[in-house]
Amino acid sequence: MLTAHIFSRPFVVAAGRLLVAILLGPGLSAQAQRPPQGPMSPTRHTPEEMGYELVWQDDFDGNTLDATKWAVRGVGPRNLGFVSPEAVSVTNGFLKLSALKKDGRILLGAVGTENRFMARYGYFECRAQLQKSPGIWAAFWIQSPLISAGEDPAVYGAEIDIMEFFKKLGPDIVSHNVHWAYGPHQQTTRGMQSHRPGVSEGFHTFAVEWTPEKYVFLVDGYRYYEVTAGISHIKEYLILSMEIPSNPDEIKHTVFPDEFVVDYVRVYQRKTNAGTAGP
Repeated sequence: MLTAHIFSRPFVVAAGRLLVAILLGPGLSAQAQRPPQGPMSPTRHTPEEMGYELVWQDDFDGNTLDATKWAVRGVGPRNLGFVSPEAVSVTNGFLKLSALKKDGRILLGAVGTENRFMARYGYFECRAQLQKSPGIWAAFWIQSPLISAGEDPAVYGAEIDIMEFFKKLGPDIVSHNVHWAYGPHQQTTRGMQSHRPGVSEGFHTFAVEWTPEKYVFLVDGYRYYEVTAGISHIKEYLILSMEIPSNPDEIKHTVFPDEFVVDYVRVYQRKTNAGTAGP
C-alpha cells in the first residue's frame, strides 16, 4: 500500500467540490484519481521567501532553443503522435511546443535537459500558458534516468509530474502525480487534482518543492498537495512536453494546431544543497 500523505486545505466550498465532481464525469476511476481540491491555505509562497536561491533558468530569449540547456526529447513515435523538432520553436521569448498535423502525422513538441542539467532537491517552476484543446495535454515534469533499473525510488529515482493539464477533467483543474519502479511493480501516488479557477486562460506558474522528505505541488504559488511517497534522492532532469493518448477516440474533439507556451523555467535550491545541481 502506498504511504502518500495529503494534507488538504480547509476552505474549499462544498458546492465547488460538487461542480468539479460533475466535470470529472463517470468515466474517471476513483482508484486512479484523487478528488479535486483547492489550496491548502490562502497563503501565497515564493521560493525566495521559502529560503531558496536561483541556480538555473531559461527565459527563452531570442529565437532558437538553447542547445546548452535543452534538446528535443524522444524524437520518434509516441502514442498517436510523433515527436519532432518541427513542433518545437522559440519565438519572441517564448518556447512553443505544438501539436500539429503534417503529412498524415500528428507532430508533437517535447524538450528535456538530460545530459545538460540535472538536480536533486529544490524548487522547480515554470510559467506557462496551457493548451486549449482536450485530448492532447501539456506537461511539465522531472524524470530519473535510472527509473527502469530498480524499484527503490531513493536509489533509482521517480517520475515527478509537476503539472499535466487534461482539459477533459474541466477547464480549472491541473493534475500532479509521482511514479516510480517502472516495470511489473510500478508504483504511483495516484493522480492529484488541483482546482485553480481560470488556470486554462493566460499564463500561470506551476511548481514542485522537492526535499528529502516530501514533494509539495504548487499552482500560482499556492500549495495544493504534500506527498511523502516515492521520494527520489538522485539527480534528475527536466522535461516540457505536449502529450497525446493512444486511443483515437480521445482526440475526436482536439483542434489542431494547438500550443503549450512556456515563458520561463527556473530551478532554485537551498544553500545547504549546494552541489546537488549541475550537468
